[in-house]
Amino acid sequence: MVKKVKTVYVCSSCGHEHPKWQGFCNSCGKMGTLQENMNRSSEQIRNVRVQKVKTPVKRLVDTSSSKSDRIITSISEFNRVMGGGIVKDSLSIITAVPGAGKSTLLLQVSQDIASQGYKVLYASGEESESQIRTRADRILPSIHPNIWIHSDSSLNNVLGIIGDIDPDVVIIDSIQTFVLEEFPSRAGSPTQTMECANAMLEVAKNPQRPRVVMMVGQMTKDNELAGLRALEHLVDTVLILEGEDGEQLKQLYASKNRYGSTGEIGFFSMEEDGLRAIDNPSEYFITQRQEIVTGSALTVIKEGTRPIIVEVESLVTPSYTPYPSRIGECMRKEQISTLTAILEQRAGLQMLTQNVVIKTTGGIRLKEQAANLAVLMSIVSSYKGKGIPNDVVFIADIGLTGELKKVPALEARIKEVERMGYRKVFIAKNALRNPKIFTEIEIISCNTLNEVIDQVFQDPFF
Repeated sequence: MVKKVKTVYVCSSCGHEHPKWQGFCNSCGKMGTLQENMNRSSEQIRNVRVQKVKTPVKRLVDTSSSKSDRIITSISEFNRVMGGGIVKDSLSIITAVPGAGKSTLLLQVSQDIASQGYKVLYASGEESESQIRTRADRILPSIHPNIWIHSDSSLNNVLGIIGDIDPDVVIIDSIQTFVLEEFPSRAGSPTQTMECANAMLEVAKNPQRPRVVMMVGQMTKDNELAGLRALEHLVDTVLILEGEDGEQLKQLYASKNRYGSTGEIGFFSMEEDGLRAIDNPSEYFITQRQEIVTGSALTVIKEGTRPIIVEVESLVTPSYTPYPSRIGECMRKEQISTLTAILEQRAGLQMLTQNVVIKTTGGIRLKEQAANLAVLMSIVSSYKGKGIPNDVVFIADIGLTGELKKVPALEARIKEVERMGYRKVFIAKNALRNPKIFTEIEIISCNTLNEVIDQVFQDPFF
């Protein structure tokens, strides 16, 4: 006797199930999000899919680690974010806003992997084969014969091709455009997306033939991975490529990584021939100049385990309105207002009549408090009309009292400053345990913001 197919309606926003259709979701309250979902019995599904091969259970001590079993590409920034390379039985998903460069990056990774002798299948449900070829001709110097492409929205056909050509790496672009024929839901529905992802999980984790599977995921208007939260739990790695269409700087980071740290960030520059890894960000985020300009100060931020020297630029102009502007794409407006209030109260600068604009070279965001001293010094430099020498760096937080505060990983930051050849660095008093280990750079410890201002802008300093 064949069991009856049960129909439920699933909210595409939160995944809550309803026994019948209605105009809104009982769980999240959103309108028009219920979609039909046919829950078939396990017997019906088994008739369509190939039954899994049972594998014997193993002891944990007898199981080999996947750390050494990686594909290491020549794209250093990609390897950094992935935790040292791509694990050979992993399922990853990359998401970004339209036009950020997801497909471009994966095509470059495909070319690199193919050149190492691995067979790559690039399956797209969004673009035709000719469109993929046009992009490849633009960004790749030559197309490697180990790359196979297939344009189709049927994942059943893709699974058949995987069985025919036996690729080592499978790229799905994007998972929301594919469907499995045994499920009647439309492409992009929660059911189809999860079932297609589960099918690719089986491909990646097959103990007899493990493969690398990388999927592209669409992004919502809230800059989140589209689909149910269960999709993020399913995959091993969630990669996010930040950078709007038209912006040159792109940042790749992992919000989830079972095989590495989630704190690492890879920097790329979008060029005419694709994404180019920025191997030395400290050179990219500063302006190479000989003369001294006003409103510029250097600091060191940490992205993951890597310290990066960043240039902060400020512009202070008179305000002719009751409420002066506080503008900054690299940091929150509230943070700029707090810092200018500290200058007003603790340093005696008349900031209530001045507009303040903050930006960073390269557009990198200042997420750490370690950059606060540099932000203040750049504002003071613009306010006074006096430049700061190009070989001076500021690494400290500022309290509401005007006192300098120590920051984490200070030694690693100073090592990067010393490596790049800078001459002086300002830090908080007693923030460094053993300053004598640095012989090529002068470390200046101060208690308050006023001490830093006095030392920087007094004549003997120059």
